[in-house]
Amino acid sequence: MQRIDHPLAGGSLGTSRSLSSFHFGKAGSGQKVYIQASLHADELPGMMTAWHLKQRLAALEAEGRLAGEVVLVPVANPIGLDQNLNGVALGRFELHSGQNFNRHYPAFAGEIFAELQHELGSDAAANTRRVRQLLLQKVAAIQPASELAALRQQLMLLACDADVVLDLHCDCAAALHLYTGTPLWEQCEPLARYLDAAATLLAEDSGDNPFDEACSQLWWQLRDLAKAAGSAAAIDMACLSVTVELRGQADVSHDFARQDADAILAFLTYRGVIRGDAPALPALRYPATPLAGSENLLAPHAGVVHYYLAAGCLVQPGDHIADVIDPINDRVSAVRANRAGMLYATESRHYLTAGQWVAKVASADAFKSGKLLSA
Repeated sequence: MQRIDHPLAGGSLGTSRSLSSFHFGKAGSGQKVYIQASLHADELPGMMTAWHLKQRLAALEAEGRLAGEVVLVPVANPIGLDQNLNGVALGRFELHSGQNFNRHYPAFAGEIFAELQHELGSDAAANTRRVRQLLLQKVAAIQPASELAALRQQLMLLACDADVVLDLHCDCAAALHLYTGTPLWEQCEPLARYLDAAATLLAEDSGDNPFDEACSQLWWQLRDLAKAAGSAAAIDMACLSVTVELRGQADVSHDFARQDADAILAFLTYRGVIRGDAPALPALRYPATPLAGSENLLAPHAGVVHYYLAAGCLVQPGDHIADVIDPINDRVSAVRANRAGMLYATESRHYLTAGQWVAKVASADAFKSGKLLSA
C-alpha cells in the first residue's frame, strides 16, 4: 500500500488541507478501480466501509491476490468535513459558494472528439488508451480558482482513467440503492446483485454533471458524437461509474460496513481485479428502472410525519406510506404511492414544511425530464 497526500490549493490564509489516497496493487497491471467515500461529508456509512476495505485490500495485496490497481480515498471531502454550525454537520454544500460538492465536475467529450476524431479507429482498446491519455492531460491543465475547484480536479485526476469508479454515498433514511448510466447497466448488474440493491436508477444525463457521470458519461457522449459524424470509431463503455447509496445517514456500523466491503470485493473478484473464485451471483432484488421514473412524494402542508412503511418495501398505487399531521389545526394528510414500484428512501426528519419530500419511489414509468437530481 502506498499513501499519497495531495495538497489542495486555494484555502484561506494560514490554513491548508490535503486529500489522502491509498494505492493497492500495481498500476498498469490490469484494471484500475477507484473508490471514494463521503464526497457529501455528512454521509458517513461509506467512510466506515472504506476503512474496512482498506484493511482487506492491504491483506489481499500482501497475499499477491490483486490483479490490478485499486485506489481508495476514504475521506473524499476534507472541506465539507470541517463545516459545522452549532454542532450540525453541513457537508453537502460548500459554504463559500453554496455549490453541491457532487455537482459541476468537468466535461470534455466535445473537445476530445474534436481533437481525436481522425485518430480513432476500429481498435476500441487503443481508442480507450488514447482518450484516457488526453483526458488526463485536460484535467491536469485545469487552473483551479478555489479550494473547491482544486478538490474537484484532484478527485478527477485520481479517477478519470479508471475502469471502475465507486462513489460511496447514502440518503436520509434508505435501503441500499445505486445510480449509474443507462449504457452501463449490464456491467453494473453484478454489483447490484452482490450489494442486494433495492433499486438501481439509470440515466444518461441526470443534470449538473455529478462525479459519477463526469467519469463515465464521456464514453457514451463520444460514441454519440462519432455516430453523428459518420465515424466508424469503436468506443467502449470504458468506465463503469456507480454512485452507491449505502442506506441512510444513521446506518454507520461495523456490521453494515463489513457486509458492504464483502460485496464490493466479491464484485471485484467477479471482474477479475482480485484473483480467486467469485461468490455465486445472488438473485437481483429489483430490476433497474429509469431515474426519470423516480417520484418524490411531497408534504402537502407543514407538520410532523409518521411513517407506515420503511424504505425497501414494494408499493402499489394508493399504498399508505406516511401521514403529515398539523397539530394546531388537526389536519392529517395521507401520503400515498402514485405508482407501483420500490420505496427506496424516506426523509429522516419528522417535521417537514409544505413541498418537502417525504418519500422516493422507483418506478418503471419514465415520466420526468430535465434535471433529475435534487440540489
